Amino acid sequence: MGMAKNSATTIYQTVTLFPMDRENLTLKQIFFFWVPLALTWLMMAAEGPFLAAIIARLPDPKYNLAAFGVAFSLAVMGESPILMIMGATTALVKDRASLLRMRNFTYALNGLLTLGMVLLIVPPVFAFVTETLLGLPERVSSLTYRACLVMIPWPAAIGYRRFYQGILIRSNLTRRVAYGTVVRLAVMSLTGLLCFLFTRIDGALVGGISLSMAVCAEAMASKLMARRAEKEILSGGTLQTMMSYGDITRFYYPLALTTILGVGLIPVVTFFLGHSRMPVESLAVFPVINSLVFIFRSMGLSFQEVGIALVGEKYEGYRPLRNFALILGLFVTGALGLVAFTPLSLVWFREVSGLSRELYELAVRPTQIMVLMPATMVLMSFQRSLLVAGRRTQPITMATAIEVGGVIAFLFLTIRGLDMIGVIGAALALLIGRLCANGYLFIPYLHELKRSRENREC
Repeated sequence: MGMAKNSATTIYQTVTLFPMDRENLTLKQIFFFWVPLALTWLMMAAEGPFLAAIIARLPDPKYNLAAFGVAFSLAVMGESPILMIMGATTALVKDRASLLRMRNFTYALNGLLTLGMVLLIVPPVFAFVTETLLGLPERVSSLTYRACLVMIPWPAAIGYRRFYQGILIRSNLTRRVAYGTVVRLAVMSLTGLLCFLFTRIDGALVGGISLSMAVCAEAMASKLMARRAEKEILSGGTLQTMMSYGDITRFYYPLALTTILGVGLIPVVTFFLGHSRMPVESLAVFPVINSLVFIFRSMGLSFQEVGIALVGEKYEGYRPLRNFALILGLFVTGALGLVAFTPLSLVWFREVSGLSRELYELAVRPTQIMVLMPATMVLMSFQRSLLVAGRRTQPITMATAIEVGGVIAFLFLTIRGLDMIGVIGAALALLIGRLCANGYLFIPYLHELKRSRENREC
């Protein structure tokens, strides 16, 4: 642990390609650092609505939307241990040795996750997961299997590109992260349209192929764009303080556990939806609602790496980052509210997403319930960024465990106890669970803030 602490004290001494003065950080600087990352997440958020709109216009939309939603949930579950590698790379890579070790660590984890995806699609295993555990109808399970089959490369491609995106963020090259996502969105759109126009394959399979092709293209683009930054770090030599694989593991496993717990909610919600009132309809509209909410949540998700990179060793950038987070939280929740509570909801769900009148009417209320989710995401990203910068990752895991426990408890209450329509009960549970996690994180967040002030006075 001593070595890990020494590594933490030197991390911000790294010379980046384009250094930034954190003591005089302005809202304008934060904005221009954040915008490329926000655009990256926004472009990724556009994938869900785009593919849902295509699937909704193909044969059997209700079953294929449900299957695609489940397949995507399982793929995200498979990638969950690697999702935080971008933040870890941003925080830990500071010299040649740390870059090489983080790269090897990422590649090893990618291999394990790919093996896990292969094991998932073994027919008896898959049938047990989807039909026995999740309770999916056989027709939905069959469509889900085909989509999962083409998404085997998904977790490794995600890990590969997030590692190199971390290198770009660490080097203040956030625009290149956005360029990579432009490649991803272009490949996804082109693949989806070609499948829609020139093939007769099922909608769920169209979604799986499009996402898999897109993320592989983005991974290669990220590697190419990070070549110069990677060479700069590798040619800079190694600092005296060495970071071992044990140090990386101790730092990273609470973050990985956090995403595993958080992403694990998706299959749990799917299970409850499959056993709720109006199960197929709830399974069909949930990914569409989730995609819309994610568009606005994504702006908060992008703020975590901003906080890690800009807060400074002694939190010199705390105040401007806090002010920016407040403005951002108000904006994203207001924007989602404008869609959820006005006729724009009809435009989005009927015209853009292609839902039937029945599914549109089912989708409106849960969207309104989840209108606060984007603001809670901004708050959580800011809380997490300060804790990661201070090398206190365990409270993040505990907060996620509280969120998961809260969601499950309220799923039981709303769906099993009160017999609510599945998607409405799920929306309530997700919001309440997130608020519980935000509330818990205030304690370690304030403690870390106090510690940083004491360090500045020393």
